[in-house]
Amino acid sequence: MAKTKIYHNPKCGKSRKTLALLQEKGVVSDIIEYLKTPPTEKELDEIFKKLGREPLEVMRTKETTFKELGLKTSDSRSRKEWITLMVYNPILIERPIVIHGAKAALGRPPEKVLEILQPHLIIYY
Repeated sequence: MAKTKIYHNPKCGKSRKTLALLQEKGVVSDIIEYLKTPPTEKELDEIFKKLGREPLEVMRTKETTFKELGLKTSDSRSRKEWITLMVYNPILIERPIVIHGAKAALGRPPEKVLEILQPHLIIYY
C-alpha cells in the first residue's frame, strides 16, 4: 500500500477532523506538523502538482500574515515566488493536505481525502 502523509496543524479543527477520519479508517499516516517542519520548495511544488493546483489556490489569503506581507491575489508573481513565500511563511499553506502515493487531496471538507485512498479503502455509507 502507498505511504500516506498528512500535513497537519493540530490547532486547526479541519486538520484534526481529517486526521481523526484517517485514523478511524485505519490509515496509518506520517503526521507532519508543517508549521514546525515546513516542506521544502521542491516538496511543496510536488504537492501542488499532485493536487493539480497552483500555489495561490492553496494559499490562506485571509491569513493575517498574507496581509502583513502586503500580498494580494492580483500580484503577478511566479509560481516559484509564491512557493518560496509559503516555505518561509508556512502559516500561509492551506491545511490539511493528505498525500497518498502519487495523489493528494486538501481536507476541506475532511471526507475529500477519502477519494485518494481508494481502492485501498472500502468506504461504507
